[in-house]
Amino acid sequence: MSRSASILLLVITALLEAGGDASVRKGLSESTWRRALWFLLGGVILFGYGNIVNRPPWKFGELLGMYVVFFFVAAQVQSWAFFHETPTPAVLIGGALIISDGLVIALWR
Repeated sequence: MSRSASILLLVITALLEAGGDASVRKGLSESTWRRALWFLLGGVILFGYGNIVNRPPWKFGELLGMYVVFFFVAAQVQSWAFFHETPTPAVLIGGALIISDGLVIALWR
């Protein structure tokens, strides 16, 4: 699998995981039947994430090192878009460290 295809796959799986988590979170504040629908949607999305992220023959440590970067960014974007939560300075600084660590993993050769 090419590097660009791998990165695209990691971005998609990060969006799926953050989206599945967001669906479950949304379900926690809904009425009974809507809660069940949000939980079901979250479960389906999270299953899709788990299925996709584990298919390619990646080195597990490198995969998770890079994946954390994409998950962090996806989670912050979805937190802002769906829950209107702006990241604090601590989250932004920590996020910069996460992204720099991902760059070290990606570019070290």
